[in-house]
Amino acid sequence: MPIRILLADDHAILRRGLRALLERESDMEVLGEAADGRETVEAVDRLAPDVVVLDIAMPNLNGIEATRQIAAKTAVIVLSMHSDESYVLRALRAGAKGYLIKDTVETELIRAIEAVATGKAYFSPEVSRLLVEDYVNGMRERGIDDSLELLTAREREVLQMLAEGKTVKDIARSLELSVYTVDTHKSNLMQKLGLHSMAELILYAVRKGIIR
Repeated sequence: MPIRILLADDHAILRRGLRALLERESDMEVLGEAADGRETVEAVDRLAPDVVVLDIAMPNLNGIEATRQIAAKTAVIVLSMHSDESYVLRALRAGAKGYLIKDTVETELIRAIEAVATGKAYFSPEVSRLLVEDYVNGMRERGIDDSLELLTAREREVLQMLAEGKTVKDIARSLELSVYTVDTHKSNLMQKLGLHSMAELILYAVRKGIIR
């Protein structure tokens, strides 16, 4: 069963390039294209893709708002010219699973689609590198040792599985624990690390090299 993909960008030339790249893959199928945010939302409802690849800057409805409306229905990879943390965090808060810098699309898109189609997060190497550098510099400035040491072995395990996109129920089943116990581990680790949302948890996991 091929991964079903919708391409959303207001530049027809870029859409054609992405389509040509993806159509070489036997396990991927491009269902359609959209030229703006509103078309993207409508196309998701009509075509039910597994993955949407969309530009962060589109007319009528920007990529962040479009992501917010479709993230519950499909996995979203955001394309952007910007690699700084504020853009990445906005995309994650909206529900995106992947974030690619446009310069790396040709080499990274296939891997990104394969990752988000299975519930994992994926970032351009440049973004991951910047997030790690920002995190390390911040730790150094505050004189803090590795914050992962604050967590128990079980909490680190739950952290990784959450960052990989697994639900509390999935984790409970996998670790043979109750949902309540996993929820408690999740609350405890987020409190220890000072995290307030899944977006922040995913960013933390990328900074620590737990996920790409």
